[in-house]
Amino acid sequence: MNPVPIPPLKGMKALVVGVANEHSIAWGCASAFRQLGADVALTYLNEKAKPYVEPLARQLASPLLLPLDVAQPGELEAVFERVASEWGRLDILVHSIAWAPKEDLQGGLLDCSADGFARAMDISCHSFIRMAKLAAPLMKEGGSMMAMSYLGAQKVVPNYDVMGPVKAALEAACRYLAYELGPRGIRVHPVSPGPLKTRAASGLKDFDLLLNEAAHRAPVGQLVDIMDVGFACAYLATPYARRITGGTVYVDGGVNIMG
Repeated sequence: MNPVPIPPLKGMKALVVGVANEHSIAWGCASAFRQLGADVALTYLNEKAKPYVEPLARQLASPLLLPLDVAQPGELEAVFERVASEWGRLDILVHSIAWAPKEDLQGGLLDCSADGFARAMDISCHSFIRMAKLAAPLMKEGGSMMAMSYLGAQKVVPNYDVMGPVKAALEAACRYLAYELGPRGIRVHPVSPGPLKTRAASGLKDFDLLLNEAAHRAPVGQLVDIMDVGFACAYLATPYARRITGGTVYVDGGVNIMG
């Protein structure tokens, strides 16, 4: 093993997808990567979101701040074209986006429409596969990819509904990508944070009850925050985690071990 750089992500190039504001899990990841020496590129969803993300990009001295709505044809390809032209390579990819139509998200799985299920699966799961395909050729000397999941992928969490099967599919996709990309030195991690007050989580029914239960059940007696998730992902991107891939990494204060 070659000596680990100091800081351990020094010189690495990271693309973080899914920053909506300073409360985003993706922002915790981007901040942690930057603190550990990486150069970080960010994306924003649309012009409405840009004013919230632009100041964050300035904080990190991000060389790239790009629009990305994975549901819009061509936007994902355009992002990776810019990464390729600006950097010529990529070491770290974080996928932290999830979406389902509100009526399907809050209406229970039995009443979820076929169209709503398909759209949730495309944006929340298949977009990561598309990203991985574009990112892999840029990870010429290996790298790490991470996608954000949740405990509802493995166990029933009341009111998580359609996102449970979608996140289960995302975790399975990570395992299969880890298998396919492993020979190229690319590691793939489904990361499962505990509940956090993010913009995406606000769409879940009775989310405050979920937060309170998590704090009560966690062996550490506390909720996690975005920097807990960020530094866990930063560790996974370092040479210290060079033999870790494919398995779900829980950053939830231990809630996942409780019966």
